[in-house]
Amino acid sequence: MHTAIIRTIAAAAVLALPFVGLAGPAHADGERFVFVSHAPDSDSWWNVIKNALNNAAADEKVSVEYRNPPTGDLADMARIIEQATATNPNGLIITIADFDVLEGPVKAAIAKGIPVITVNSGTAEQSKKLGALVHIGQPEYDAGKGAGERAKAAGVTKFVCVNHYITNPASVERCQGYADALGVPLGDQMIDSGIDPTEVYNRVKAYLAQNPDTNGILTLGPNSAEPTLKLLNDMGSAGQFHFIAFDLSPDIAQGIKDGVIESAIDQQPYLQGYLPVVFLTMNARYGLVPGNDVNTGPGFVTKDNIGMVEKFAGEFR
Repeated sequence: MHTAIIRTIAAAAVLALPFVGLAGPAHADGERFVFVSHAPDSDSWWNVIKNALNNAAADEKVSVEYRNPPTGDLADMARIIEQATATNPNGLIITIADFDVLEGPVKAAIAKGIPVITVNSGTAEQSKKLGALVHIGQPEYDAGKGAGERAKAAGVTKFVCVNHYITNPASVERCQGYADALGVPLGDQMIDSGIDPTEVYNRVKAYLAQNPDTNGILTLGPNSAEPTLKLLNDMGSAGQFHFIAFDLSPDIAQGIKDGVIESAIDQQPYLQGYLPVVFLTMNARYGLVPGNDVNTGPGFVTKDNIGMVEKFAGEFR
């Protein structure tokens, strides 16, 4: 499998990124898997996972369908899981965006005999409660705490956590971990920014104006990082805040190189797309399943290592 991943990374750079209906050549046994995420259509961060799904489908000779609620509505996501279950796939890959909302549909799929792997959002404990085979992702509280420890060492005392997807409990865990590492209450230092770039820009601008003693910024993904980055550049405030962003994008990579963003937390989403397809294929064909969950992050991308990863941003990183 390791060799296949390396081969894929070397060859796939010339492939076009599909956005829906990802599929590879059909295997003789006809394995078909469905990946259901919580991401709205507007969140380009998921392109890396879609690329991984496409490459894994081709390598394993299976078909993979990517489905998501267009607006990020979690009730809609629950319905999509129910619809996918009704088609009797050989396996489901689910993000645990909200355990309480998704518990019923996921457990119903498992009760029907459909293997489930959870990825990205949620915890290993929640995955076990659902009855999933394995969880592949980043411990979100720990990732936030790691960011907070870096911020504390840099002297941050007052911060803003720009949460563009506040309905996802995992996003709150990131902000809470950051606050706990600083040893301060989270309180109103977490703001609901929404995902519209103009709204993010204006809400962060208003917060900084009302809280001039803020010296730390945490953003939870490109949707919140990129408008915040633009704001700081427009204000001439680049470098005046200790700024950490979750995830990578070309703009975030440039912000690191320019010294505006201190670091980005990389959860290696390519692995979150590629590995569950491999694991479900091995399970369908040979009854194999990993004995442990897989932590894909957190890792910190800084000026020291940005050169190694920026050329893959948006595609593999």
